[in-house]
Amino acid sequence: MGTEDEDVRDIASLLADECTQTILTETVTEPMSARELSDVCDVSPQTIYRRLDGLLDHGLVEAETKPDAEGHHYKVYTATLDRFVVELTSEGLELSISRRNQMADRFTRFVDEVRDR
Repeated sequence: MGTEDEDVRDIASLLADECTQTILTETVTEPMSARELSDVCDVSPQTIYRRLDGLLDHGLVEAETKPDAEGHHYKVYTATLDRFVVELTSEGLELSISRRNQMADRFTRFVDEVRDR
């Protein structure tokens, strides 16, 4: 079994999980912290972090560090997955992933705003 086959299986297994699906759907429009995701998914923070690790490993979410009111930092997560397609061909399963480029989009908006001032 090749690396691509392992990736297909890993991602498919990850996406089959209900908690992972909730993480992706909840973070598609608004970044959320692990604590917020833990509440929404009704699972432990450790479970959320395990799912986030898998999603981060495959580039399906991105993390951004934010400061809080007391000067500490925490991460928020945003789904980057746009589309996941597995196609059965005579060669085997072919994986196609489309990702949003949200971090770059936010940076571009920031630069545009600074330029407009």
